Amino acid sequence: MKVIAIIPARGGSKGVPHKNLIELGGKSLIQHAVDCALDSSLVDKVVLTSDSEIILENVKRSPKLEKIKRPESLATDKSSVTTAVLHVLDKFSDFDLVILLQPTSPLRTTKDLDSIIGEFNKEVNLDGVISTVPLVDMHPARMYNVSKDSWMQPYEKGGETLRRQDLEPVYYRNGCFYAVRTAAFLKENTFMVANKKAYIMDAKWLANIDDERDVLLTKYLYDLWLKENC
Repeated sequence: MKVIAIIPARGGSKGVPHKNLIELGGKSLIQHAVDCALDSSLVDKVVLTSDSEIILENVKRSPKLEKIKRPESLATDKSSVTTAVLHVLDKFSDFDLVILLQPTSPLRTTKDLDSIIGEFNKEVNLDGVISTVPLVDMHPARMYNVSKDSWMQPYEKGGETLRRQDLEPVYYRNGCFYAVRTAAFLKENTFMVANKKAYIMDAKWLANIDDERDVLLTKYLYDLWLKENC
């Protein structure tokens, strides 16, 4: 099974300017994502796709790494990651499995990546694996729809009075890994293919950078995560 890992990194960002270049431990988020893929013996090709020359030059060269300049038309605020991946697959079409690593979810390991790839070797009928974390404090049973005049209605009926330990577990996509068979991705035009499994990670390290608060939390978590995972 030939595996390609794709790291999408736009130059523009409204929430946090140049967020893909934020550093953790003296290394950019992009380099962290690239290194995670390069360190895997199961990944055959790593591709960084960006509309920004600054981002493309930020990453160290490697024989297994390809850098692709993405057209501006595929890097707008409304562009989907699917179009960026299709642009890559136009050039690299002979891969059986596609792994997407978003730079903004950096607390992951190569061991996680290899475990996800291993799932496809174990189950031939599996089309996708998505990394997730269990939700406890942010459980849907603790959420509400609120009307314009502030009246509350439980989002999940029957659960708001249950103790936390009595709630059925639910899982949240943490953004670290999206893996899909290439054939299924091309057929369904999404990483969220119908026939998929969850890869469950530790909720303690949930970090997905969208705003300045996320940056502060991720920088704090990084040093703790590093001691426990690397």
